Amino acid sequence: MITNFQPDAEIDHEGPVTPYRQLAEILRARIKRGDWQPNRPIASESQLVQQYGLACTTVRRAIAVLVEDGLVFTVPQRGTFVSPPTIEQEPPS
Repeated sequence: MITNFQPDAEIDHEGPVTPYRQLAEILRARIKRGDWQPNRPIASESQLVQQYGLACTTVRRAIAVLVEDGLVFTVPQRGTFVSPPTIEQEPPS
């Protein structure tokens, strides 16, 4: 039941979609829009916590969804980076 989240959407704490799922979809939309380029870091966990008013565990869970989907990868002590596009993925427009 994931709806189409816009890159500039806010987290709806009262909505039917869990906050971590909302954040994952918002970050996915921001990557697709080109906010972050391949092999470049996305906003840090603490920045996302502040920006979206979520708990650290919620942000980690959202990032884990994107890692599982192959959209980002994490480097210990360095952060989370946008994965290079694969043949199945559409490059940002």
